[in-house]
Parts: sequence; structure tokens; C-alpha cells
Amino acid sequence: MKGISECISKLLIRKSGKRRLNQPHVVLPCRQFSRAEINVATNNFDDNLFIDRGGLGKVYKGFIDDPTNTISVAIKRVNINISMQSFHELRTEVLVLCQLRHPNLIRLIGYCFEGEREWFLVYEFMVNGTLETHLYPGNPDPVSWNRRLQICVGVARGLHCLHTGLKHTIFHRDVKPNNILLNEKWEAKLSDFGLSKMGPPSLSKALIRMETSRIVGTLGYMAPEYAMNGVLTDKSDVYSFGVILLVLLCGRKPTEGEERMDLVRWARKSKREGNINEIIDPYLMGKIAPECFMVYVDIATSCVQNGAERRPTMGEVQVCLEHALQLQDSADAATAAAAADCNYCVDEYTCNASSGDSSPIDMVRWWETASESTASAEELSLETAMPNGQI
Repeated sequence: MKGISECISKLLIRKSGKRRLNQPHVVLPCRQFSRAEINVATNNFDDNLFIDRGGLGKVYKGFIDDPTNTISVAIKRVNINISMQSFHELRTEVLVLCQLRHPNLIRLIGYCFEGEREWFLVYEFMVNGTLETHLYPGNPDPVSWNRRLQICVGVARGLHCLHTGLKHTIFHRDVKPNNILLNEKWEAKLSDFGLSKMGPPSLSKALIRMETSRIVGTLGYMAPEYAMNGVLTDKSDVYSFGVILLVLLCGRKPTEGEERMDLVRWARKSKREGNINEIIDPYLMGKIAPECFMVYVDIATSCVQNGAERRPTMGEVQVCLEHALQLQDSADAATAAAAADCNYCVDEYTCNASSGDSSPIDMVRWWETASESTASAEELSLETAMPNGQI
């Protein structure tokens, strides 16, 4: 159990002169808290501050002082008498997040490893919780379509950073609504990096591919080539994200619905048969601009193609979603200017039945001129903190 403490110590003792502080994703080391500070932050783990129970322990809301004011945080209380696999996940989470800063990746503020029974991880507090809690029927305050688009764009940016913004690609391996957190502005941040894995250099022009004997993730969101054969690529996360796009459009889980058909097959079937409007969340009917809808459906169905090599990259997905959001905003503005309700004709919700078999870039020709907006972020090597270059 000393491995994680030793690795964190190596991160902390690196000389500041060796850090490239001008780079946007390079991070000063996470803050180390004392057990006394953790107790004060949570009012001795008051039950009224309890948020949730995760796989590694309970999560509490807390309050800490930073140089300017008091801020809200989420504190994960981890029982270290856990399996070696859970310990490995904890180690991965800390080592990855201690080095990352991105607007769409959850921020690990600090940690406390004092004592022999419990450790504590301190994260930024996300007021609106997980995306999972806002999606399905019965929610008294459903998320608007425009907000769903903004959430999609945010998650795409976070994944694009993991895939190409670092010296080595990071595979998240568990992209799902429960691992997408929302702050007070409804900005999305990808969380839970315990199952992440470091891949080869992200600058490689070839399909980033590796094989693993241990298949992890969540059924319904796992790419078929990974679930069946353990073949992991950057396109595995793309598939999972494509399922999320369908979930946001349909308002249902991946493995429920009519005739017990899974969501991906249902969307493909509906698109092929020309009745794609049948999969739309009833709350969203008439609220999606048809031109936005066509781009969105093409992106989603392209992401969930069976062949990994036929799926777009996260950079391409990000730009396409940004374009879909622009189309929706423009349509809403035009409708508002005409002093009419934003109630779009459902009969116009049609898509080319074969368009999902090709990259959305074939349909959206503006990609070439917009590609600069997806330029890779400054590089950051994780290998200095990863023994044997592994996560």
C-alpha cells in the first residue's frame, strides 16, 4: 500500500524549475491536507453533509479555505482495506488528476493520506450532481435541448484533451452519464478516472490500439470490439460517447425500451426505416431545430458504428457538435425574432438512412476550415509519475 504514497511524493518533490508553468494543462502539485483539516471541512463527517456512496467509499460535501475565500468541495472518504484492484483504481485516479487541469475534467484539489485506515480525496464540488440524475422520465425539471448540446460539447472537449492533448493518449474506459458532473453553470466535467489507462504517444498517425486481458467499464456503453475481444482504442471512448449522445436525445437508458431492444440498435433501425423522430424524448419534441437534429443524429450514429476505424475522432466529434449547437442557436434566434414559439415541425426530423455509415465529416464540409479549433493542447508527459510507463 506504500506505492501510491511514494508516487505522490515523487510528484510533490519535483523542483518547480523543471515544471513548464506556461502550459495550460500542467499543474502545480495537488494540496496535501491534514486529517484535522479534513475533519473541520466536513464538521467531523456530519450526516447532513453526506452526498453519495461510491465504489471506494462515501462522499461528503465540505468547506475549505483557499487564499481568497472559502470554497465548497466534495471529499471522498476511502477505506484502504480494499482489494488490490480497488487500490490500483485509487492510485490511477490520483496520479492522473494530480497532473491535469482542463475546464471539462474534474479537478482534484488535494488529498490526505494520514493514518492507516482511511484516506481522503478532495475534489471541486459540482452543485448539479451527475448527468444521470437529470435524464430520465419523472425528473420534475428536465434538461433543455440547448443545455444538453452544451453538455455534449463540454464532454467532447474533455475527451479530446485526454486523447490528443497529452504526450500519451489516455483511455477513460468508463464514459457514461454517471461519470459526467455538472457545476452551477451546468458545465460538464468528466470524472472517475480509476479505470483509465495510458496508451501510446498521442501524436501517432496510426489508429491508437492496444489489447488488454482485463475488460472493465459499463455494459451498454462499451464498444463491441473491446467488450468481446479486449481490443482498446481511442475509438472505444468515442463509441461510449456516441451512446451518451443517443441517451441525451432519447431520454432512456441503453438497455431498455420497446421490444427490449438496446438503444443503439433501436436508433439504427429507426433511422434506416425513416422514422427517426420516434426515438426522440417526448419532452424534446418540437424543440429541436431540424437542421441541428440531422447533424446531431449523423454524429451519434457515426460514433456507434461497429467498426472502430469507421468512427470519427473526438476532435471531429467536438467540431461537429459545436456546429450543431450553432445551428440550434441560430434557429432559436430566428424564431424568437419572428415573435413565435420555438416549436419546430416534427415532420422535418428526417435523416439520410445511409449517412450513419460514413463519417459525419463527409456531410459537414466545413471541417477543414474549422480544424484549427481542435488543435492539440500543449503536451504533458505522464510517464515521469507512472512506474514502467503504465497506468
